[in-house]
Amino acid sequence: MADIDELDAAILAVLQRDARTSNRDVAAAVGVSPTTALDRTRALRDAGVIRGASLDVDLAAIGRPVQALVAVRIRPPSRPVIEEFRDWVGALPETLGVFVTTGDQDFIVHVAVPDNDALYAFVIDRLTSREEIADVKTSVVYKHLRRSVVAPDPSAVVPVRRRG
Repeated sequence: MADIDELDAAILAVLQRDARTSNRDVAAAVGVSPTTALDRTRALRDAGVIRGASLDVDLAAIGRPVQALVAVRIRPPSRPVIEEFRDWVGALPETLGVFVTTGDQDFIVHVAVPDNDALYAFVIDRLTSREEIADVKTSVVYKHLRRSVVAPDPSAVVPVRRRG
């Protein structure tokens, strides 16, 4: 885990709200010089804390308003079978995300499709046609609320330190 101090946490919060925020605006928001903000942001990237930026797309606006979480159990539950399924389902255009889990289900697959018929076709025609699928349970998502800013664990944040 990278050492995150209060300034790094503040920079992360600004960039998570809008990854397109200019360096000058990041610096102003956290109360440091643009050079310091740029150095800190680069250090966060180099440490792997910032892994990139993404675009939030309105799924309904692009014709995929129906979301679902599909719980999948695989048999036999061996590493090669699980990894092959993970890679296959992750590459499907309907798939937004794949969670490899413990417990009764091996995977939770987050999908977005045009309508209920497309969801039915995805589950019945695509998933259950695979021989390693032992069980599928589908839950339609009424509303997906996401946190836009994820703060570091407060116990892991160190006081601001002076850098060169």
